[in-house]
Amino acid sequence: MSGAIGGSIFLFSLFRRDQPPEIKLNLKSMRFPSAMNLSYLIAPEALFVHCSIARTFVLSLMVSIGLSSANEEDPVDPLTVNDWPQYLGPQRDTIWREEGVALEFSKHQPKLLWSAPLGSGYSGPAVANGRVYVMDRQAKPYKPKDLKPGTNLNFVRATIPGTERIVCLDEESGKLLWSDIYEANYTSVFPYAIGPRTTPLVDDGMVYTLGAEGALHAYDAEHGMLIWGKNLISEYKFETPLWGTSAHPLVDGEFLICIVGGENSTVVAFDKKTGEEKWKALNARSPGYSTPVIETVNGHRQLLVWDAENVNGLDPKTGEVFWSVEFKPEYGMAVGAPRVWKDLVYVMGFNGKSAAIRVDSEGRSAKVAWGRDLRKGVAGVMNTAYVRDGFVYSGGRKGLFRCIEIETGRRVWAAEEPLRKADGSGRGPWLQAFTVHHEPSGRTLIFNDHGEMIVAELSPKKYHEVSRMSIIDPTHTVSGRLLVWSHPALANKRLYCRNDKEIRCWDLSGGE
Repeated sequence: MSGAIGGSIFLFSLFRRDQPPEIKLNLKSMRFPSAMNLSYLIAPEALFVHCSIARTFVLSLMVSIGLSSANEEDPVDPLTVNDWPQYLGPQRDTIWREEGVALEFSKHQPKLLWSAPLGSGYSGPAVANGRVYVMDRQAKPYKPKDLKPGTNLNFVRATIPGTERIVCLDEESGKLLWSDIYEANYTSVFPYAIGPRTTPLVDDGMVYTLGAEGALHAYDAEHGMLIWGKNLISEYKFETPLWGTSAHPLVDGEFLICIVGGENSTVVAFDKKTGEEKWKALNARSPGYSTPVIETVNGHRQLLVWDAENVNGLDPKTGEVFWSVEFKPEYGMAVGAPRVWKDLVYVMGFNGKSAAIRVDSEGRSAKVAWGRDLRKGVAGVMNTAYVRDGFVYSGGRKGLFRCIEIETGRRVWAAEEPLRKADGSGRGPWLQAFTVHHEPSGRTLIFNDHGEMIVAELSPKKYHEVSRMSIIDPTHTVSGRLLVWSHPALANKRLYCRNDKEIRCWDLSGGE
């Protein structure tokens, strides 16, 4: 029912056979509603079935003649300097650069501005152009005993019926502006299969989403019209990773770069406007879950990819592989985004494994500076690391937040407080925290999985807590405890956070 161009790319050339052969449309006078919802199914053969024939036909004409899908009279404004348009912030470096923020809660208590209902998921919010974008899952009723093949063990896969959804909310009020929902039956590990993993990415009037079963979509950011989409798992012929498709897409110039999978396609660059494949590289047995980043390493701009076998440095324009260094995480759990300090690339994974890779002065070769030593580093799994002045700060094993020296892996100090609740309780396995450094104040925000936000002063000397407050209730149960595993967004003097029931917006301006 849908026209396919270039594999499973679709550009909406859908029309009925009984339509007249000649259709005349005045595109300039046409206006699309902001709450438009284009739903579709992902069929096994990766074809996309859409609910509105006329609307999709119009879009095909607009794309073919090079018009923007946004209304010409009311375009989406360029990103503002204080937006948070993607995972880990504007520069994907875990740094918040906005001034005029009140972080001493005893003096300026944050105010809850609004909350909006939401389904389950790990997807963090993205904030851009006065809008908030976030993904969730709408589960269909099922009985666990009826799932195939069963759900009694941690690593058992089960086919779980449901849908995925992207919602666009007004930044000021939380009002729903538009949404899109599509079929997404999950086949990832059962206890963790609660929703999408990745944060939407907003760029150049578009918003890109990636679902847990490989559904990659490009929407018009203002109206929610689906511009193009594809199913990565169907197109590149690989099995859904145990914990779902989890690596956040990255925009570089005209490319949308994704960790994919399959033969010679661990990482793929697509044309961000059309979805056409531009280059692909690497051939790992499993793509892993680590988010790609582009960093300057020892003077060379490189795309850093950590898959289930190697840490890799590539040319982001061509996909040429400059260097690959073997560093295999257990269970393929390459999760944390690589962090860089001068000529070192730091990665951390599961079960005590972390390493620093040293890149040579030409940017063409690299070797392990240190790693594979459980007495060094901090293995953060899903924690996000922040690097400053040669030291790494991150949550890690045994419920400890650590400071380590990146040059040697030496552990400088460890603190229990950030990963515990305010009253000191909250012990348990897999304690996680997302770390964001607020550059103007020199303080660091730590979001633990109990739903608390901590403001701390971090240095190689010590951990010092300044403020702490509960920002959202933990709602997901793992290993017998409630938690929230979703990275927040920090934009326009506000904090945006979500759980499996709602998304909240907090005012951090101090009443200014």
